[in-house]
Amino acid sequence: MKICTIIGARPQFVKAAVVSAEFAKHKSINEVIIHTGQHYDPGMSDIFFKELQVPKEKYNLETGSGSHGRQTGRMLEKLEDILLKEKPDFVLIYGDTNSTLAGALCASKLHIPIAHVEAGMRSFNRKMPEEINRIVADHLSEINFCSTKTAMCNLKMENLGKTGELVGDVMFDCSLKFAEFAEKRYDPFAKFAIEKNGYALLTCHRAENTDHKKCLTEIVKAVNRISETMPVLYPVHPRTKKFLNEYGLSFSGNVKLIDPVGYLEMILLEKHASFILTDSGGVQKEAFFYRVPCITMREETEWVETATLGWNKITGADSKKITAAFADFTKNRPAKTSVKPYGNGDASSKIVKVITKV
Repeated sequence: MKICTIIGARPQFVKAAVVSAEFAKHKSINEVIIHTGQHYDPGMSDIFFKELQVPKEKYNLETGSGSHGRQTGRMLEKLEDILLKEKPDFVLIYGDTNSTLAGALCASKLHIPIAHVEAGMRSFNRKMPEEINRIVADHLSEINFCSTKTAMCNLKMENLGKTGELVGDVMFDCSLKFAEFAEKRYDPFAKFAIEKNGYALLTCHRAENTDHKKCLTEIVKAVNRISETMPVLYPVHPRTKKFLNEYGLSFSGNVKLIDPVGYLEMILLEKHASFILTDSGGVQKEAFFYRVPCITMREETEWVETATLGWNKITGADSKKITAAFADFTKNRPAKTSVKPYGNGDASSKIVKVITKV
């Protein structure tokens, strides 16, 4: 069986690492990795690939950045030639990026069966490009691998229940596999002069926050207030830094702005933070995996289990709600829970079992 795996952003490479490791155990499976080049990440060094056994791609489309339509269009054109050449039995896609969308569209046009990892997630906010990508991908896929029971229910509501397979969350597999590895090789705490469990970690990159002065102003205001209680570490993306400068916004001296960090350092910073403030879906989940209280600066979350179990508070870009959530977490830290809504860390092996039976 030949499987073409299409990925284009760091989280997808990380997820592919654990799934591809399972594929490698089966001599009957020939996996071809196609990197769309949607994101270039300097943290994805040769050491990352070699030591974590992240598969190197056979093809790199070098698509680069651009508008959603232009970027997706370039991917479609190049993917078509590759899929016609490789003639895979399945195309495997991950998550909700433009690479996911392009892979789904191209494979469906060529009548190649599609398997979608992290399917069924819904924010129910169609202003988010990711929401459109994941909906289209789910509807075009023969197999939809779901992380949670909620995702399975979402598929059923869209008459896709028969395509769903509840396997658990691949990112949970990653958190178990890579955290211990990172602990032995990296020390971001000495590097950034912070104490374990003595800081709040901030990530803020979504366009709905950064591209609107009012939203970013509210977030900066809240973070500055929180920094009066404890230091805040912020790996800031150059694009967000540009908007901060454009809007004339600045953080207080107790907010340490650093350049973006690699995946391994990031999971250590998440694991040992006292609190996390974010607008990232992946960071919300990882905060829950490591049982770190999380404040999500969005109006909704796809990962509803993190909120219902008390580890995630949804505030939007509202300074009063953000600071109130922080104060509440400070006084009432969530109770430890043994509930595992994202599986047992064996999602990747379950995915491979399902595909090999098709």
